Amino acid sequence: MKDIDAFLKKLHYFDKKFKVFINQNYDQLMDEYSALCEIIDEYSSFIINHDNESQWTNLEQSIEIVSLVENLRNNSSVCVQIMEKYRALVLSNENEAFTDYFRNIENCIEKESVSFQMTSQSKVLMVGSGSFPITLLMIAERTGAEVFGIDLDEEAIRLGKHVVNKLGNHLSIQIDNKTVAELGVIKQISHIIFSSTVYSKYDILDQLYNVTNKDVRIAMRYGDGLKSLFNYPMQKVDETKWQLIEKIIHPQSVFDVVLYQKVQ
Repeated sequence: MKDIDAFLKKLHYFDKKFKVFINQNYDQLMDEYSALCEIIDEYSSFIINHDNESQWTNLEQSIEIVSLVENLRNNSSVCVQIMEKYRALVLSNENEAFTDYFRNIENCIEKESVSFQMTSQSKVLMVGSGSFPITLLMIAERTGAEVFGIDLDEEAIRLGKHVVNKLGNHLSIQIDNKTVAELGVIKQISHIIFSSTVYSKYDILDQLYNVTNKDVRIAMRYGDGLKSLFNYPMQKVDETKWQLIEKIIHPQSVFDVVLYQKVQ
C-alpha cells in the first residue's frame, strides 16, 4: 500500500509541475528552460523505470485516476511542445544542454528506422512533426529519402522550418501547416509516421485509407500501460482497412511502435 501511495504522490507531483510550466508566459519560461528539461527528463525516467510497472498494474482505475492520467498525458505533451520550441529558439547557442529526453527520442528513431525499411526512393510523411523535427532530419540524413512533415501548430511550422534551415538545408525536407487531405503528394507517400502525442492519430489513420496508395506503410508511435502517461495508447483499427503487421516494443524507450499496412 505504501508503494502505491508513493507512486500516486509522484504522479501528483508531476501533474503539479507540468501545470506550473504551462501557466507561465514565454519570458518566464526562457528563464525556466533548464528546469523544464529536467522535469521532462525525470518524467521520462519514471515512465521507463520497470520498478514502477507493478505499482501501475496494481493501481485501481477509479474515475479520479483516469482523470489524473489524462491530465498527465495532455500536460506532459504540451510541456514537450514548449521544450521543443525553446530548443529551436536557442539552436544557435552552443552551450545548450542535450537532454536525456532528446537522446531517448533519437534512440527510438534509430530503432524505428530499421524496422520501417526506408530507402533513398521512399517518400516519408511525419504527422505531428513539431518545432524541432528531429525525425525528419534523421531520416533524410540517413536514408536520402524525400521527407515531409505536417503540423497544425503554425508556430511549430515556423520553428521547424528554422531548424531545418539551420541543420538540414542540404536535405529534401518540406514542412507544411496542412492536414493529410490537403497534402498534394499524399498519393506518392510510401511511409507515414505518427507522433505518439497526436491525439487524433487513429481518426487520421482512418482518413488515410482513401487518400493513400495501396502499398503505403504506417508506423504509429504509441504508449500503453505505464507509457500511456506520456503517449496516446494503441487503439483498435478497422480490420477491413488496416492490417497490423508488427509491434515493436522498446523497453528503454518512451514510446513503442506498431506497423500497419492496407488490407488488399
